[in-house]
Amino acid sequence: MIHAPNILLIGSAGRNSGKTTFACALLRRLSASHGIVAAKVTTIRERGGACPRGGEGCGVCAALDGKYCITEETSPGGTKDTQRLLAAGASKVYWLRVMSEYLEEGAQTLLELVGSHCPVICESNSLRTVVQPGAFLLFRHRDQQEIKASARAVRQHVDRTVYWDGFHFDLEPSVVNVVNAEWAFAYDAGAIILAGGKSARMGHDKALLPYGGVPLIQHIRDRLSPHFKTVCLAANDPGRFAFLKCRVVPDEAPGHGPLTAIISALRTSPHDMNLIVACDMPAIDTALIRRMVRTATQTKTHVVVPRARGPYTEPLFAIYRKEAIHALDAAFTAGIRSVREAVAACEVHYLDLDADMAIPNVNTMDDYTRLATQPETGE
Repeated sequence: MIHAPNILLIGSAGRNSGKTTFACALLRRLSASHGIVAAKVTTIRERGGACPRGGEGCGVCAALDGKYCITEETSPGGTKDTQRLLAAGASKVYWLRVMSEYLEEGAQTLLELVGSHCPVICESNSLRTVVQPGAFLLFRHRDQQEIKASARAVRQHVDRTVYWDGFHFDLEPSVVNVVNAEWAFAYDAGAIILAGGKSARMGHDKALLPYGGVPLIQHIRDRLSPHFKTVCLAANDPGRFAFLKCRVVPDEAPGHGPLTAIISALRTSPHDMNLIVACDMPAIDTALIRRMVRTATQTKTHVVVPRARGPYTEPLFAIYRKEAIHALDAAFTAGIRSVREAVAACEVHYLDLDADMAIPNVNTMDDYTRLATQPETGE
């Protein structure tokens, strides 16, 4: 799988889905400041066969000679998708025609041509089988009942289905942005940063330690803000974090650890779905967040918790739905104070991570020094 956080992948459930209209709106708004490249991928399953879009087609794909071919659009004056993208402001527009068995090789060549630090809007469904993009939006006309095969094959990877009625989208293009060459849009969810700990092992207030030129907790807030509609703090001393200008939710039963802070923050959240993250976890992995949100949306479970290194779970970097409050409350009333034990009483989905993947946190000065000197990948 090719990791490409600089790509916004937009797919289509069928004809007249509005995907190119949406892409052009993004280009008109963002390309002047970010130099966005646009691309279209056409995957061919049978050499000389029928057009991938159905019907007789134009014959261009059938004439493909070799594994794949990348051409650059140079004429903005026309109605083809690539011409519309160029006219909307894309710095360059490429069209990749590729035999399905060489899709990953063709995609790698395209990405090398564009560069990893250039934001890209790419129209394709099948590319999601070989590329992990910054975000994958699937476009669908509201009147459409069936979805085409290429969309069905990747629907488990869709970050958001966007509906179009011919005039309006249910996701405004204005909420999609480029942040440090990565794509982001705000989930219909909240982020809650736990900031009530005493930092006993650290010996310093770790939430305020410098990280990347700002306090650690501000770094976390800034990383989460483009991806969530609201970001709040679970803490009992709002004055300490007034500089963040975030809503601060006090603990209903202070002194019992993070479990009651989670319950209190969930109870007041305006969102059904919320990311809980401790203030000592600066290495925010946006790709993992997307996986957790997708899993929570698809499974409807109350809690989605990453699991790494065998039985080790991380409930302080997890997705919680409001439905979890009842089970968490019951666990607290029964005398349970461990968040892991309380979560086990919920409807929980454990998301297994790759063997080499971890979610580091800052408990000691050695942890802080190590993390502060490592570049953050974000993916």
